[in-house]
Amino acid sequence: MFDLLIQGGDVIDGRGGPRRRADIGIVGDRISAIGNLVNGGAEAAAAIDATGLAVTPGFIDVHTHFDAQVFWDPDLSPSPLHGVTTVIGGNCGFTIAPLGNDPAHGDYLMRMLARVEGIPLEALQQGVPWSWQTTAEYFDAIDGNVAVNAGFKVGHSALRRVVMGEDSVLRTCTDEELEAMKGLLRDGLEAGALGFSSSWSRTHNDPMGNMVPSRYAERDELTALCSVLAGYDGTSVEFNPALRPFEPWAFDLMADMSAAARRPLNWNVLAVSARSLETNRAELAAGDQAVARGGKIVALTVPLTLSLHLNFNSGFVLDALPGWEEVMLLPKEEKLRVLADPAERRRLDELAQGDHPLRRLAHWARKVVFHSPAPENEGCAGRTVGEIAEERGQDPWDALCDMALADDLETSFGNPAMPEPTADWEARVEIWRDPRAVVGASDAGAHLDLFLSANYATTMLNEAVVKRGLVSLEEAVHLLTEDQANLYGLVDRGVLAEGAYADVVVLDESEVGSGSTEFRSDLPAGASRLYAGATGIEHVICNGTEIVRQGQFTGARPGTLLRSGTHTTGPSLD
Repeated sequence: MFDLLIQGGDVIDGRGGPRRRADIGIVGDRISAIGNLVNGGAEAAAAIDATGLAVTPGFIDVHTHFDAQVFWDPDLSPSPLHGVTTVIGGNCGFTIAPLGNDPAHGDYLMRMLARVEGIPLEALQQGVPWSWQTTAEYFDAIDGNVAVNAGFKVGHSALRRVVMGEDSVLRTCTDEELEAMKGLLRDGLEAGALGFSSSWSRTHNDPMGNMVPSRYAERDELTALCSVLAGYDGTSVEFNPALRPFEPWAFDLMADMSAAARRPLNWNVLAVSARSLETNRAELAAGDQAVARGGKIVALTVPLTLSLHLNFNSGFVLDALPGWEEVMLLPKEEKLRVLADPAERRRLDELAQGDHPLRRLAHWARKVVFHSPAPENEGCAGRTVGEIAEERGQDPWDALCDMALADDLETSFGNPAMPEPTADWEARVEIWRDPRAVVGASDAGAHLDLFLSANYATTMLNEAVVKRGLVSLEEAVHLLTEDQANLYGLVDRGVLAEGAYADVVVLDESEVGSGSTEFRSDLPAGASRLYAGATGIEHVICNGTEIVRQGQFTGARPGTLLRSGTHTTGPSLD
């Protein structure tokens, strides 16, 4: 007798081959049988009628920042609504473990995370217990209370802060400090961390005006830390090297990091359009360089164009404008003073309008106001800054600054998502099919007021499969499941097979897609975030237990805390 029987569906097993009509019988957390089970007289304690629906493996999101959200939202919403049953956190070097025995380390890492990953500080203060010292204790604090499978890496910035304290954002490390960091990394890997992550990205700065700790590391520090992974099965490296397009040193560094680790390295993020395709192809060549050194480099590519909701409060992305970084890193009160000063306004706008790659960010008149709650700004949401400025008899830049000042810097603005040409999706499909790239890079759990891409899987299926027919559902599912499982060496996940874990999605392929994006004030302390549900995702099952039914969470917490060497092996460098 089965615990759960999924009957009559079109089974798409995740390997990319043709579908077949079959039933799936589940016992405990595993798939026990696949075949014509109902006609064979199978009985089950519970059943799901999947007639006319597709049955696929659960989707695997390999680049998230759920490290903190797991405490106040064990569902890790909205990702499971979009079919995700496995997530990987601890990316970009931004982990909240280890913390060491000095409370100042936790306070710093919390504020750094708020700044670089756009998680409201009040949510981190009220929603996270900050009660551990080691990575092992952090894992123990979340084990057994997550709806989906979740694995985490050890972050470079956390290691540096715990070992070097305030000097972590002042200088390179000593030999003794490097050995101490390696020791903490080993401790984390022995507790089951899935690897090591770091960042040299220019947009990663702490709220005190410094680069994040990992950006002060020299290449020898990075490769030495990566070398620790060579002794631990089931681990890998994640790295954010720089703003694109990359210079040759970035390819060289990533190849050395992967070779030192003897593990794959995935880098974030490869955004693809028809216009960028030639550059994208050149960036994938980093994978060839790694192979020549005995390593493997894979680009994570996000399968949609992000609609950025910019604001002056966090300043993230805007701080990449030449000369803006210092102002965007100021405390709110000082930032308000600067934006109220006519001379400072002119200076910032002149810098923004200069000849540089991010010039398009400063097309103020074209920006649409998404959210502007102040009474003075009533009726502004949904309109362009240019329209509002003309109505007010102002320059668009001045109008935007005045709206932001009235909103205590909460005004959200940007370029709304527009219908994209099929040529862009054709370019993406080419990159998805390249073995040097893997679909991912959602950043789910982070940048909560900047953009939403936790809905990447349903958006990809809707745009590339349903609307355009550029890929079959079978191929798309493979690109969302087995590919990611292989990258991280996940054991018995990413496929529907007898003996595999019962991570399953039942979906209506004619209806699958993302719902509209909206602001939702459901974070600790009432803070807001961007959120979207899904259409066509009928049932989501993790380890044999239903966690989503008709677009609603069931409240079940069957997820496994994934530990390297136990739930992962390898992964392969081929």
